[in-house]
Amino acid sequence: MPKGWVKLKLGDLIELKYGKSLPAKQRSGIGFPVYGSNGVVGLHSEALVSGGGLIVGRKGSFGEVHFCEDDFSPIDTTYFVDSFPSGTMKYWYYQLKHLPLTKLNRSTAIPGLNRDDAYAQDVLLPPDAEQKRIVEKLDEVLAQVDSIKARLDGIPDLLKRFRQSVLASAVSGKLTEEWRGGTPPNWNAVKLKDFVQSIEAGKNLKCIETPPEGDEHGIIKISAVTWGTYDEEQSKTLPDHDLFIENRRIKVGDFLISRANTIELLGNPVIVHQVTKNLMLSDKVLRLVMEEHDKPWVSIFLRSKEGRKQIESRSTGNQMSMRNIGQKTLLDIDLPRCNKDEQKEIVRLVDQYFTFADTIEAQVKNAQARVDNLTQSILAKAFRGELVAQDPTDEPADKLLERIAQARIEAEALAKAAKKAEAARKKAAKANA
Repeated sequence: MPKGWVKLKLGDLIELKYGKSLPAKQRSGIGFPVYGSNGVVGLHSEALVSGGGLIVGRKGSFGEVHFCEDDFSPIDTTYFVDSFPSGTMKYWYYQLKHLPLTKLNRSTAIPGLNRDDAYAQDVLLPPDAEQKRIVEKLDEVLAQVDSIKARLDGIPDLLKRFRQSVLASAVSGKLTEEWRGGTPPNWNAVKLKDFVQSIEAGKNLKCIETPPEGDEHGIIKISAVTWGTYDEEQSKTLPDHDLFIENRRIKVGDFLISRANTIELLGNPVIVHQVTKNLMLSDKVLRLVMEEHDKPWVSIFLRSKEGRKQIESRSTGNQMSMRNIGQKTLLDIDLPRCNKDEQKEIVRLVDQYFTFADTIEAQVKNAQARVDNLTQSILAKAFRGELVAQDPTDEPADKLLERIAQARIEAEALAKAAKKAEAARKKAAKANA
């Protein structure tokens, strides 16, 4: 332990007070922020806490810590801290962020943070002057971490736009312009039905939540057909193998597309590359039978902005929830057709660019995980006394504790005196009544 520091329990220093119920329908919608376990959940004209404080998730996103410099109201799924024994409010924000509060759940139903578990956490308390230096350094270093994180968080959106740009170039002929020698594309305008030999759908069968022992047979959900990938884990189990329809079995090479989903996910095309389970089509997923060499091209078009536009414009249903597209309408979609050699080159280039984007995406996820770990590493370094230099002239923390203890005694004495004075006031008022 660094010289001049003392080891205590969090409960010796900080009081976690309970927030109060403030349902959404009772909030005015203007004024001071209202905090839940996961941050600001609304606004209200009156504040429960004045002068700012810390909010700690009690239920739901338990252990999450939030910092508010102004007046606010914490609801009953939170604790709040509005008085601090030393340093600054920002210091205790960092200290609570460092503690493993998000791992202290003991509930088997609704996840939650027990106040006694938080109070039992060990805290190393540095001298008051060093606390201020720690905050200054953490503000500086973590601002740099946040900047890096913001840049990383923006990359997935860039990659999404990059993929759409590749698809747009693919279906317009621009992607293979150099391959053609700069000549305009000589493509034919056709319908999707000109590619499709037949179209197959599954059935809506009752399934069970708990799969039986042994060899399972089931039905895929529409969530199994997502943007360009097939996820066979998204499936339901049939209660009886005899219900399984063999000619609707999902096989490697199948071209699947959702005929019912939200507007963003409707008409998602997927080519199945791997099968390990006995699964069949559902009533909301179609299988389009076509030549193998046509499947990647059709998938590219339907995932492009032009393809999505046609699917969305031809769909029916509630705009805010589930949308549908019929088989006949789906097959009537307009799309271009080029010769086999150019089609093959387009598919090759799209795969190449998408593989490049996938590689970057994986690297970004790894970098994001490292940045998240970096924040905790920096906090750990700070509260081990390794982030800033120690100053031998700092007043030791045990002297700080003496002042804290004396302040508590004085506060308790004042509280008792105030309580006594209030009792005397009420007694006098009663006597004069």
